[in-house]
Amino acid sequence: MTLNGGGPIGRRRVRDGDGDRRLGAAELGAELGERATLLQFSSAFCQPCRATRRTLSQVAAMVDGVAHVEIDAEARLELVRALGIARTPTVLVLDAAGRIVRRASGQPRRADVIAALGDAV
Repeated sequence: MTLNGGGPIGRRRVRDGDGDRRLGAAELGAELGERATLLQFSSAFCQPCRATRRTLSQVAAMVDGVAHVEIDAEARLELVRALGIARTPTVLVLDAAGRIVRRASGQPRRADVIAALGDAV
């Protein structure tokens, strides 16, 4: 999967950000990263969600100022609906101000996540 593209790739879907929609610490229940935030929507029994968690955590540890925030989709249905999250895992890449610059569903590769961060920082 590539987080830089703009359409379906196999079973994964990627698209650009959501315009001027911004998310803050109050909505996420966690602080935004200084430079960017990798926001992951997961569900309890989702195997690809576990692999995505590992990948995003690794990238956040590698890139200064990047935070990884994981949200349980079932526990936060109001936010899931507001953002149009249709499946898990879904990853939103937020810039420092919380603006959604990339969105992808499905399990990402580490290189693709790093490349997508280029749009946020």
